[in-house]
Amino acid sequence: MAISPKRPSRPAIVLTAGDHLLLSRTVAGAGEGMADLAAELSRELDRARILREGRHSADHVRIGSGVTFRDEASGKATTITLVAPQHADVDAGRISVMTPVGVALIGMAAGKSIDWTTRAGERRRLTVTEVGEPADLAMAG
Repeated sequence: MAISPKRPSRPAIVLTAGDHLLLSRTVAGAGEGMADLAAELSRELDRARILREGRHSADHVRIGSGVTFRDEASGKATTITLVAPQHADVDAGRISVMTPVGVALIGMAAGKSIDWTTRAGERRRLTVTEVGEPADLAMAG
């Protein structure tokens, strides 16, 4: 009997009801070219704790949040705003939730780490160091 390597446990994530609905619709509408990413986001949605409508946690990354995270391999810190796909602008630091790092960040709390796979297939580990309140809720949806 072959023993598969143990996959590291994934940290708990928390989503607002609104983010969960928006992301569920995004997954449902993802084209074939994004099937793998949509499947990964769907797995995250399935394991998330969903807050009741009108509630949110300032400690957890949500759509519109400013997020600072550290790449554990390089030690480099990056600050971005996590946004819905239609608001993405890499040059402005607005990263879509429908990217590998966006899927990794959604619902995470400051101080928590997660393993993720880059578009190039490289396994990385990031740690969320700071979560800011959404500055512009129009970016959310």
